Amino acid sequence: MSSKTSLYKKQNSFAGVRHQLPLKNILPRIQGLLDQLPSLDLSDHEKLVLNSACEELLGLKTPENGSPPFTLYTYNSEEIKRLTDAELPRYLFYRYRYETFPQRLQLDDFPPCLQIEPTSICNYRCLFCYQVDDEFTQKSNGMMGMMSLELFKNIIDQAEGNCEAVTLASRGEPLICADIDKMLAYTANKFLALKLNTNAWFLDEEKCHAILQAEVSTLVFSADAASEPTYSQLRVNGNLQRVAKNIQRFHDIKSKHYPQNRTITRVSGVKFPGADDLSQMEKFWGEWVDQVAFVNYNPWESTYDQPINDVTQPCSDLWRRMFVWWDGAINPCDSDFKSTMSVGNASVSRLNDLWRSESYMVLRQKHLSKQRSHCSPCNRCVVI
Repeated sequence: MSSKTSLYKKQNSFAGVRHQLPLKNILPRIQGLLDQLPSLDLSDHEKLVLNSACEELLGLKTPENGSPPFTLYTYNSEEIKRLTDAELPRYLFYRYRYETFPQRLQLDDFPPCLQIEPTSICNYRCLFCYQVDDEFTQKSNGMMGMMSLELFKNIIDQAEGNCEAVTLASRGEPLICADIDKMLAYTANKFLALKLNTNAWFLDEEKCHAILQAEVSTLVFSADAASEPTYSQLRVNGNLQRVAKNIQRFHDIKSKHYPQNRTITRVSGVKFPGADDLSQMEKFWGEWVDQVAFVNYNPWESTYDQPINDVTQPCSDLWRRMFVWWDGAINPCDSDFKSTMSVGNASVSRLNDLWRSESYMVLRQKHLSKQRSHCSPCNRCVVI
């Protein structure tokens, strides 16, 4: 591979996270689950996966194929802390498949993570986002829209019991969606890893209550700076003062009206050249959120314009997550934000059928056989 090709590892793409619990705090619970596993009312498959998860976490087992053992990160400790013992098996069953199946190139019957897009519309034009592409945002090209509540409910019904990780966000700002409050209400108590990503511009009091009543597992406020003019330069059309006020309001409502709520709040920004550092971010945002983080930058906004590269490693997202756009289109990744690789539509096909469809399998096989160069825009992408 060319020395100039810089790979972007999708797994644990955090460049840094603050406000976390140490992993050692959860190990006694992992041991307790392992001890109780034989007596739990679970399928043989679930017990097999959970046994591997617990033993690898405790250092009792090494994967036979030489791949890295299952690992939890310090931010997972915060998630586990808020789960009951009865919920822990569900969480580890999801997390093990989410982390290890893409590494070991194992395909499950249903995607470990489902990324649902309530809308592709956004009020921002961030420097590093798809929204800066005029072809994408031009309404006449048909890529802008909002998901219907009926389609959303259909997707959630299929995901419930098959998937724990559901993220409400992708190419647009989810709080713009007209039905977002109803969508949130429909997801309540159905998933242990329900995530919502928002720029917080539209985070008014009504939406604060909707999010908290749905008990979203992780609420991510997308912000890349803790000062002006840096914030507005990166988050074009944004305003730091308004966003900070909205996030503070959420914190106050949660503290006053939902003291037992389990939602984890996180300010997460893209580690972009010229942005504030993590210490500055924590100093500014830390009082109002549980975690402050940066994710590594990848040129998502211009995948199609990047030069063809010589990357041969398979993209892990082909085994980890499936994207469902606002119109039901199913896409293997969001680097292909114009849906040139769409494998079908959720309005006419079942999600599990699409996940194992011929089009998806052909794409995976090309990646496995080191033929990314035969796939576009995979041949211009550096995500692995």
